Parts: sequence; structure tokens; C-alpha cells
Amino acid sequence: MLTDLSPLIAATARWLTVAYPPSGGALASALCEAQARQAVTVAAWLRYPTEIDAGLVTMAGPGGTARLDWITGAEAAGDHAAEEWAWRTWVDEVVASWAAALLTDTELAGLAVAGLADSEHTAGPAEFRRLLTPDDADRSAAALLRHPDLLAPVAGLHRDQLLTRLDPGRSLAA
Repeated sequence: MLTDLSPLIAATARWLTVAYPPSGGALASALCEAQARQAVTVAAWLRYPTEIDAGLVTMAGPGGTARLDWITGAEAAGDHAAEEWAWRTWVDEVVASWAAALLTDTELAGLAVAGLADSEHTAGPAEFRRLLTPDDADRSAAALLRHPDLLAPVAGLHRDQLLTRLDPGRSLAA
């Protein structure tokens, strides 16, 4: 069974950077992508904390972008050739929502990274520096991606589930 979350993480991070594009050139694009990928990685690891959880989502599929696209006003996938939008089927709505919440609230992001300590995934806070302590260049590059008002509709979709997951009295098993 495939238990690698990288297709889900890559697609969901791509969706975030397409929906909330970077401000600037190539460096800004790379900084924005790094922040999106870090937020999505934390969110995915929280959502799918075990190898079994990861295996199940890769077998069943994460759901796609239909609702996210509708909320953000993105163009419909049917307007493009299949090879141009097929990656969108790997986007996980809950993971995108949790990542949006983490990008707009550094305190919540810190709690989320700390919440990974009991999961099967291993990474320290240093791996998530751009998420946890963005500098001026990070903030400038990802001005849209970190804007609380712009991300509110997406972040609010599943924020309650994220807060429940981060409750210290609850297990991280999905």
C-alpha cells in the first residue's frame, strides 16, 4: 500500500500558491512555495498521523478542489484539458483549510508543529522555520498567501477540526 503523502502535499501546496500567488519574481515564488509546502506538510501530517492513515487516503483519494475552487472563485477544471488539471484531484480540502489556518496564525502553527511530536512523522521546528517565524522577505513574497482576510473562507472550512486535533487531551489518530 502506498503511504507516501508527497503527491497530496505537492498538489495541495500548488493549489494554495495558484489560488494565492506570490508577489514578485522567481525568489518570491520560491519563498511562497516553501511556506505553502511547510504549512501543507504540517497539516497533512496532523490529518494523517500514521502510516495506515496515509495509506488509506492514497488509496481512496483526497477529494480534489471542487469546493475550494468554488469558494475562491477559481475557474472550473472543465475549462482545461485533463492533463492541465489532473493534479487537482490530489488536493485535500481539509489539509488546504488547515494549512490556510496555519499560514494566518503563527501561534496556531507553533501548536501544530508541537502536535507532531506524538505522530509517526519526524521533523523539528527548524524544518518549518518559514512557517513558524517568517521574515520580511517571506511575508512580502507570500502577502496574499498569509493574508487572514483573503484566506478566511478556506481557513474557516475545517478550523474547528484542526482545533479539536490540537487539543492536548485528544489522540492524534484519525
